[in-house]
Amino acid sequence: MTRLLITGGSSYLGRHLTPPAAVGRQVTYTYYTHDPLNLPGGVRLDLRDATAVTDLIRRTRPEAIIHTAGSNRVDDMHTVIVAGTRHVAQAAEAVNARLIHLSTDVVFNGRCAPYRESDPPTPLHAYGQAKAAAEEIVRTYSNHVIIRTSLIYGLEQMDRGTAWIAGALRAGQPVTLFTDQMRNPVWVQTLCQACLELAGADFVGVLNVAGRQALSRADFALRLLDWWGVQERATLSLGASDPARWPRDCTLDLTRATAVLQTPLPGVDELLAAQAGRRPPA
Repeated sequence: MTRLLITGGSSYLGRHLTPPAAVGRQVTYTYYTHDPLNLPGGVRLDLRDATAVTDLIRRTRPEAIIHTAGSNRVDDMHTVIVAGTRHVAQAAEAVNARLIHLSTDVVFNGRCAPYRESDPPTPLHAYGQAKAAAEEIVRTYSNHVIIRTSLIYGLEQMDRGTAWIAGALRAGQPVTLFTDQMRNPVWVQTLCQACLELAGADFVGVLNVAGRQALSRADFALRLLDWWGVQERATLSLGASDPARWPRDCTLDLTRATAVLQTPLPGVDELLAAQAGRRPPA
């Protein structure tokens, strides 16, 4: 594989994925509002524009597409995620490109964990519903992988969720961390490595790719606040979430991923212990 297209190069995952992907490959990556990477191959793209998506893919003719782009804004979430995925999948099929599609554990309602790849989506909220609909589109294309993943974090650059929590606490704003939502947080480097491995592999279908340690949202956030040296906790509280709005337990079964991937899937505590010597200054 020498030609690769990455959608969503400006996202947290895309910013970590694009540089290693470009080593030994011709990489095109897309962004919508700004390009934080400023690397060769950056292209502004609106996924809602079917013609623009088709033109880009026909012009670059990637052998594989890693589709990370999406939106969590209510006003355009469905259009970007569902229509955008349809445009990418149709264009991928036209040039016979392998399609690696990033999905999420919140396609599930959190009532029947741990979830296997064969479990049907049962989303509760709009984001999960849009991602489940996008999965159905990708399934119609033969050469695909649907990666269901979880909370993405890094230890060198703060992820968006942790940055929001840290900023709110430092500003003295109230923050409630949910003790009843279980997830499998995944190190961004793990997910990048798995995406590139799958782009060059023969596996087809759905694959759960996440860290092997399940943690509550609260425990996960507290570990990262400690890692980043965020001491402000006066306005922090712990509590339960609304089960009608948010899935409680989205723990993923990683049996298949462990068998398919060479990429290791470390849990948060394992990784923090291994990286302790590289802890950033407070």
